[in-house]
Amino acid sequence: MQLKIMPPKKSLSVCRASLILFLCQVMNALEVPLDQLENLVQPPTIIHQSPKDYIIDPRENIEIQCEAKGKPPPSFSWTRNGTHFDIDKDPLVKMLPNSGTLVISITIEGKAEAYEGVYQCTARNERGAAISNNIVIRPSRSPLWTKEKLEQITILKGQSLVLPCRPPLGLPPPIIFWMDNSFQRLPQSERVSQGLNGDLYFSNVLPEDTREDYICYARFNHTQTIQQKQPISVKVHSTKSYIERPPKLLTPEGQTSHKEELRENVLSLECIAEGLPTPSINWTKVDGELPVNRTFYKNFKKTLNIIHVSEADSGKYKCTARNSLGFVEHTISVTVKAAPYWITAPRNLVLSPGEDGTLICRANGNPKPSISWLTNGVPIEMAPDDPSRKIDGDTILFSDVQESSSAVYQCNASNEYGYLLANAFVNVLAEPPRILTEANLRYQVISDRPAMLDCAFFGSPIPTIEWFKGTKGSVLQEDTYVFHDNGTLEIPVAQKDSAGTYTCVVRNKLGMAKNDVHLEIKDPTRIIKQPEYKVVQRGGKVSFECTVKHDPTLITTLTWLKDNGELPNDGRFSVDNDHLLIMNISDEDDATYTCVANTSLDMVSASAMLRVVAPVYDRPNPPFDLELTSLLERSVQLSWIPGDENNSPITDFIIEYEDALHEPGIWHYQTDVPGTQTTVELKLSPYVKYSFRVIAVNSIGRSLPSEASEYYMTKAAEPEENPTAVEGIGSEPDNLVITWQPLKGFDSNGPGLQYKVSWRQKDGDDEWTSVVVANVSKYIVSGTPTFVPYLVKVQALNDVGFAPEPMIIIGHSGEDLPMVAPSNVHVNVVNSTLAEVHWEPVPPKSVRGHLKGYRIYYWKVKNSSKRNRRHVEKKILTFSGNKTHGMLPGLEPFSHYTLNVRVVNGKGEGPASVDQVFNTPEGVPSAPLFLKIVNPTLDSLTLEWDPPSHPNGILTAYTLKFQPINSTHELGPLVDLKIAANMTSLVLRNLSYSTRYKFYFYAQTSAGSGSQITEEAVTTVDEAMASRQVDIATQGWFIGLMCAVALLILILLIVCFIRRNKGGKYPVKEKEDAHADPEIQPMKEDDGTFGEYSDAEDHKPLKKGSRTPSDRTVKKEDSDDSLVDYGEGVNGQFNEDGSFIGQYSGKKEKEPAEGNESSEAPSPVNAMNSFV
Repeated sequence: MQLKIMPPKKSLSVCRASLILFLCQVMNALEVPLDQLENLVQPPTIIHQSPKDYIIDPRENIEIQCEAKGKPPPSFSWTRNGTHFDIDKDPLVKMLPNSGTLVISITIEGKAEAYEGVYQCTARNERGAAISNNIVIRPSRSPLWTKEKLEQITILKGQSLVLPCRPPLGLPPPIIFWMDNSFQRLPQSERVSQGLNGDLYFSNVLPEDTREDYICYARFNHTQTIQQKQPISVKVHSTKSYIERPPKLLTPEGQTSHKEELRENVLSLECIAEGLPTPSINWTKVDGELPVNRTFYKNFKKTLNIIHVSEADSGKYKCTARNSLGFVEHTISVTVKAAPYWITAPRNLVLSPGEDGTLICRANGNPKPSISWLTNGVPIEMAPDDPSRKIDGDTILFSDVQESSSAVYQCNASNEYGYLLANAFVNVLAEPPRILTEANLRYQVISDRPAMLDCAFFGSPIPTIEWFKGTKGSVLQEDTYVFHDNGTLEIPVAQKDSAGTYTCVVRNKLGMAKNDVHLEIKDPTRIIKQPEYKVVQRGGKVSFECTVKHDPTLITTLTWLKDNGELPNDGRFSVDNDHLLIMNISDEDDATYTCVANTSLDMVSASAMLRVVAPVYDRPNPPFDLELTSLLERSVQLSWIPGDENNSPITDFIIEYEDALHEPGIWHYQTDVPGTQTTVELKLSPYVKYSFRVIAVNSIGRSLPSEASEYYMTKAAEPEENPTAVEGIGSEPDNLVITWQPLKGFDSNGPGLQYKVSWRQKDGDDEWTSVVVANVSKYIVSGTPTFVPYLVKVQALNDVGFAPEPMIIIGHSGEDLPMVAPSNVHVNVVNSTLAEVHWEPVPPKSVRGHLKGYRIYYWKVKNSSKRNRRHVEKKILTFSGNKTHGMLPGLEPFSHYTLNVRVVNGKGEGPASVDQVFNTPEGVPSAPLFLKIVNPTLDSLTLEWDPPSHPNGILTAYTLKFQPINSTHELGPLVDLKIAANMTSLVLRNLSYSTRYKFYFYAQTSAGSGSQITEEAVTTVDEAMASRQVDIATQGWFIGLMCAVALLILILLIVCFIRRNKGGKYPVKEKEDAHADPEIQPMKEDDGTFGEYSDAEDHKPLKKGSRTPSDRTVKKEDSDDSLVDYGEGVNGQFNEDGSFIGQYSGKKEKEPAEGNESSEAPSPVNAMNSFV
């Protein structure tokens, strides 16, 4: 964009404004600027006319346009149907003043049909005559449908159907559409669609197509009327089955057809098919490809449209209708014809006397159009001869023209599809050069943009033009500039040095003229800070910033837009300089906001989106705009602007710092301040390159860190701290290793960080020995005596100075292994698994290091075999400190042990003491490995067993106890047998037949009885007795007796349940006694049983008849309904009524490993529950 500024006074009185001359220079042709040059003549030129085919509305007046220009102004006349149209004789016709436009008033009287015909306008002055096109006037027509009686159409489901429309012929043709009685368009699809002829096609009908209001409408746009056809009624009958069929074309018919279309029109090809299932349509071009950017499909691909057709679109087009049963094809041969169109239209000629010129009229079409010439509206063959012209087909050659050669020529190109008519005048003038552009114009252009400097001119012959820069400049050349035919000078990229005064000079043989223009180059307008995308919660506020920089000599205006429209007239919106502020944001404010900066020369804009979201209680947004002020050696002031608190007030700000010199990228905590504070003074350390960031905190959490502040480097100083964790520990007997925790770079306080390491013996009078080291955290002092205390200190220093005097620590040189073994070692055996060991401590100096304690090695000696001794597993117990005794637990009874004692320091173990041997006494044995009952007979059982795996002494005997168990699980008398220790089997004889026995078996040493193992077995049944039992069981009286007994038991059970529901108690102690095993120790709570039921009698074998007291009651203290007494560890459960079921005994006895086919009888309680 550039600005052209007029001078204070006009340089030419004939100029009314800054005007640009558009030249048409073709073969010495020149347009005459009639509105700028007075006293120049020009033949007429038609500048506006009605269309060739002019369809009028018969209800309105007819206006036939014809406008022309020329000097002097032309006069107008009309012909109608080839003869002169005398408008003065028809009172309804008049011509507009200074115009050739006709107005025929038919709205009051007259009919449009009376003025149908072909009209032509002629514009004439002294230099020639121009004619218009033949304008065909026709009134539009919208005839009614012919009345017809339509019968209901009855059709079977699945058949095809075509509903004809056949609209009346109108002018122009109507637009067709189908609707129902409610003026709702009928839905269309691949199955149902409207053809180009207006008919409604059904590929196959469905029951839902039944309706009585299929109505075809014709809309005549010219008269704004709609005509309606009589409704068509369709009834579709459903059938249980219908036959599917391949596609068949409904239109066009046959296999081929032909289509002709004119160039630049829209080619419309149509294929509509019927079939079941509904066919789909596909289009191809047989001898080529469909044009990509000009091909469009309509009507569910049943119509192919190609826009802007040309002769290249001629050819064969194939449509294919296809469904699952087959396909059908149709080929349409397309021929594209063309009405005439211009290749070169004739152009006006302005010639000076004696010059030559040419009029060219070239057109094309299909078929090839014929060219004919007219002059001043008369065929050139009938016009007066002109010796300066010569006709050569589509070209007229002019030579040595004179003023009398001026005329208007018409070129007519026509074929059977239309015609073209063009007017071109030849105007012979002799005029010296004239510059039409205002003198001393001032142009303002933005830097780096094109500049266009005008120098419109006229002259005949056509003048030449030259441009100069400055008062003494040379002619400008085309390598830097662009020279336009109309005289304009273009500077493609105007720079600052392009500014200045430019002069254009025009010349022809009749004279010369020149003009000056001035060019100023301005800086472009730029938005240096654009508005940014914002997400704001409903009810919040937002601010958009738009900072603009522009040329100081230009005035800028800043405008804010919302979605490219004006801002709402709402007090919530306010503009302050370069900020847009929106308060109390609502959902309607969700939009794109644009700032537009305008000057007189350019315009720039920037946009940002505002997204409005529901209020969210979230962490705060990070603070921003961090600023460092009051920069001192050991302090700085930091300030910031808080981010959005997101509906939760900010409670704190956390300040972190980065030391970019020593630990770049690592952030450390500095301090924190209350959420109401946005400025803080920070204490700084020397020789640190600081950068700070701020984190906001609210009740939801912490914000993201802010952007880092600018860097600030503090000056160096001597260290303020010394290394920590200083130690002196020898790694070898003759050295001292001094280690320390080095200072971090942050604590170095300056460059050149080093360490001064000093040491001397604690108990000597030696001076301190010192070394200075760098970049290490360890120093080794060699040649030291073994385990001697040293005084050690480490001091930090840098290029500025030393740190304060460091703290002295005590270290030791390296340790060596102890030299002396403990003495006077002796063992006191406490019991079969525990022994106590005593020793005398070694002298402190012999330890030669830090005493860690004493270590006992002990091992069990199995026999005297040397081979086994090599594989003895030694156990170790360590006793820390200066101990003189220790306990050895977990020993095995009746075993032979050896031990020794050693002293331990930081280096390792000293020599072992003399081995001490001791023996552990006997203990009780473990249970026999197994107990099996084999070979059961009628009155005997055979028992087999293996000795205990851990006898823990010498076995003295085995004890076997057994007792019978009857069918009610009552235990009989207990039999006690002693068995020799060397036996592994025993046969028990004289037992009862068909009787279950329970056995208790354990081993004994001199220390006592070991753990027992239990088993059960049953003797076999006598065959005779079994036979008698079977006979009794089959007797009727026995069956009846059993039924009576069962009935009595059922009655007793019902009575018991009733009594229990009324609060009765069960003798649980009796049940427990009935299942207790003899010789079982009292059970503890951690075994899962109850201790309160234990008494002296519980540990004795049960005798027959001693299960419960005679009154079958239990003492209150032994049986209490309180569930508290049944606390944790009871392996039972409660019924729904609160009664307890299960057994009160401990762990279930282990089943025998093998050889016992019997199993324990079910619990009486469980048996009762299952019976009920």
